[in-house]
Amino acid sequence: MTHDAQALQIDIVSDVVCPWCLIGYRQLATALAAAGTPHEIRWHPFELNPDMPPEGQNLREHLAEKYGTTPAQSEENRQRITALGAELGFTFHFSDDLRMHNTFNAHQLLHWADQHDRQHALAQALFAAHFTDHRDLSDPAMLADMAATVGLDRDEAGAVLADQRFAPAVREAERHWQAQGIQAVPAIIFNHRYLVSGAQGVDNYTRILEQLAKQPE
Repeated sequence: MTHDAQALQIDIVSDVVCPWCLIGYRQLATALAAAGTPHEIRWHPFELNPDMPPEGQNLREHLAEKYGTTPAQSEENRQRITALGAELGFTFHFSDDLRMHNTFNAHQLLHWADQHDRQHALAQALFAAHFTDHRDLSDPAMLADMAATVGLDRDEAGAVLADQRFAPAVREAERHWQAQGIQAVPAIIFNHRYLVSGAQGVDNYTRILEQLAKQPE
């Protein structure tokens, strides 16, 4: 990927089954558009559930087991996330049968897509596949289909997942960001120096962009 030296470099450490990663990105994108800030975004791997088995797990059961979330808390969170998504032009479609899946294959595909300048488009497609369409992000065939929708070669996508050629690189990237102290996502790094954690809201991102614009080159 070529880099524009004048553009704001934005690295987003995230998982494609993390609703706050999508909300945080969309809030940031809204602020970037309003400010007219030239920018380049790269997505980096973080697995919320690296030990998730292939069959996945019901989302409510998963949240209860991992965080102790009650059904009432889960419903409240879903309503809040759905409303925030709607404000940002994204449809969260929660249901009782929504499942959490292992995302290691998805991260490998995103790593490959970065080499073809399609990583950002694929990340957006995968967020929608999971949260809007309830697709299985651990399924290689589905992932290859999603790659094709953003202009990547479906057969090559399938081969990438079949031989797991990028598995070591993705594991190394995950370890790198964990070694930087990132234990929760989204984590957004501006110009390789300034870390912002969590979905901050459009107003806060606007202020952050204003502060960054005042920084010396």
